[in-house]
Amino acid sequence: MQRRFWIIRSGLIGGALLAATLAAGVHAQGKDIRIAHIYSKTGPLEAYGKQTQTGFMLGLDYATGGTMTVAGRKIVVIERDDQGKPDLGKSLLAAAYGDDKVDLAVGPTASPVALAMLPVAEEYKKILLVEPAVADSITGDKWNKYIFRTGRNSSQDAIANAVALDKPGVNIVTMAQDSAFGKDGVKAFREALKHAKLVHEEYLPPATTDFTAGGQRMIDKLKDLPGRKVIFIIWAGGNPFKIADMDLKRHGIEIATGGNILPAMTAYKQFPGMEGAAYYYFGIPKNPVNEALVAQHYKAFKTPPDFFTAGGFSAAMAIVTALKKTNGDTATNTLIKTMEGMSFDTPKGKMTFRKEDHQAMQSMYHFKIKVDPAFAWGVPELVREIKPEEMNVPIRNKR
Repeated sequence: MQRRFWIIRSGLIGGALLAATLAAGVHAQGKDIRIAHIYSKTGPLEAYGKQTQTGFMLGLDYATGGTMTVAGRKIVVIERDDQGKPDLGKSLLAAAYGDDKVDLAVGPTASPVALAMLPVAEEYKKILLVEPAVADSITGDKWNKYIFRTGRNSSQDAIANAVALDKPGVNIVTMAQDSAFGKDGVKAFREALKHAKLVHEEYLPPATTDFTAGGQRMIDKLKDLPGRKVIFIIWAGGNPFKIADMDLKRHGIEIATGGNILPAMTAYKQFPGMEGAAYYYFGIPKNPVNEALVAQHYKAFKTPPDFFTAGGFSAAMAIVTALKKTNGDTATNTLIKTMEGMSFDTPKGKMTFRKEDHQAMQSMYHFKIKVDPAFAWGVPELVREIKPEEMNVPIRNKR
């Protein structure tokens, strides 16, 4: 199994990626803070995983002032590719904790992989900081005290999107992947609705490319209903917006969805005025950390940071904030006590780990899509920031 050790020092940002010193099979010095980053470097969510990795390394550099050290201890990141496979992710995490003696781990990209990894963190009594896997059950009924999450959960997505859609006279069909991500997302969305009516839930295989059959079922459920008719999409990867080819407008049916990575949002240009809620868009948050991320990313890649880049950056900010508070002490119980209730700055503004389930409470952004010829994607214009205190995010664990 190939292992890569990343060590970033001051001034090494540049080129197509953070320039890092790689050394295979080299044992870190005893003082090193060792972090495993397990993500989908390949597989269906490769684009998400690579963004997270980029953001994580940028964030570590920023949070340590370019030194990649905390309290005199060097940070060493060990990368692993879970390929989006739960069994592989589980074994990689066990190897990182057991063989490589990492102090903590970050990842993974996909919710099914995260769910497979949770018991490993508990077995080894080491922290797993989940970023960006979304399923509620990660910090819900499958949670244990070693799990923290900077990524948003399904409930935060759902509550924020309900702000845009939950109005009297609105009939909604959900279209989601038949996975933990999709099912948890729909469950949370259903629970968040107070006024609109959810008339059908359509679940399709994650690798679906032909949406004709599912699309027809959704049309049949909506076409004869009065009032506003909406298909709300919860999807990761692929192009679920192909259902728009089925002439939904003829039946008065709209499409709604949350935010996504910029390449996926090229499809949003078909839907000017579409409303939803996003975890992040580089042009929305106004704070020094986001300004730094945007500037660093443009300098390194000539492009803006994306959806999951901000997530990786936030994970790094959380880890370095905690390590600074412990003066570099990586003892698990010390870190847990420090991180419970801890607030930290991110590109989205301040996040706080909730004590009850270690979920990061954070803002979401209600948007409306604008078509701007200067951008290849539909631009999410901010309607309003939905702040953490406005969202009654359920505590779903059994603690």
